[in-house]
Amino acid sequence: MLYGFVLTIHIMVCFVLIAVILLQAGRGGGVVDAFSGATQSMLGTRGAAFLTRATTACAILFMLTSLGLAVMSAQQGHSLMETARPVQAPVPTQAPAAPQPEKPAQQP
Repeated sequence: MLYGFVLTIHIMVCFVLIAVILLQAGRGGGVVDAFSGATQSMLGTRGAAFLTRATTACAILFMLTSLGLAVMSAQQGHSLMETARPVQAPVPTQAPAAPQPEKPAQQP
């Protein structure tokens, strides 16, 4: 139950982190500049500071939920490989030919 909750939070943080990173203006401009055509951010300087803080907060949450999921999955103590069935080699349809005994050499 707790694992599912943390996983849900992790997925939501991933999407928010992607959105916040894409909204920031980098060296070549961000998504905001591509659609607005303006040289400044749509949100101004306060918006840029907010996006920087939001990126930091989302990155910290992402790391914490990643560590939490890793610890919880290690405590469960099972692997996907435990439930997998072993692969069996195919059975040949014909038996191999019996080896032919060597005939003794005839002496004249």
